[in-house]
Amino acid sequence: MTTESKAARPALPASPPLTERQEARRRRILHTSAKLAGRGGFDAVQMREVAESSGVALGTLYRYFPSKVHLLVATMQDQLQHLHETLRKRPPSEEDPGARVAQTLMRAFRALQREPHLADAMVRALTFADRSVSPEVDTVSRLTTAIILDAIGLDGPPTPEQLSAVRVIEHTWHSALITWLSGRASIAQVKIDIETVCRLIDLTVLR
Repeated sequence: MTTESKAARPALPASPPLTERQEARRRRILHTSAKLAGRGGFDAVQMREVAESSGVALGTLYRYFPSKVHLLVATMQDQLQHLHETLRKRPPSEEDPGARVAQTLMRAFRALQREPHLADAMVRALTFADRSVSPEVDTVSRLTTAIILDAIGLDGPPTPEQLSAVRVIEHTWHSALITWLSGRASIAQVKIDIETVCRLIDLTVLR
């Protein structure tokens, strides 16, 4: 396709915001998804059961979430939003930025630790996500970045070096979560790994 034909193509209209009723329906669906996943993990979340328990038609559920992976990634997004709100009300107390980030991520980890089946379901969904789920996965990543940046407490916009450090921390946190869920790492080892990688923040902030 030429540049001219690309430019001539009309932009796709933005999705209209959800009505109050639609938002309430979406929240019921996400609550049901988290509840089922918390009981039995990834395999326990069946779209038909989610629809029935949420009081919506199966076709309606698929209009909101085209697949179970879409649904569980959105569930993780919802869980992170709640965590972000909690952390803003009770911010980390450590003095150094890196220590604040480590404290924040361990609080997030312990919240997931209380719901291991739910954590496993959400992480598996992220792992299975293909390009069709990219918007939802990107939102999860942006929320994680926002949580880390809030913990750092910068006076201005982050530098490219700081954003790079944040990405490395995100990757480490995600990897640590996977190794813990698979039984290949203890909570103590996760804590050491998180604290170690978060020292990158102090290197970038103090320069």
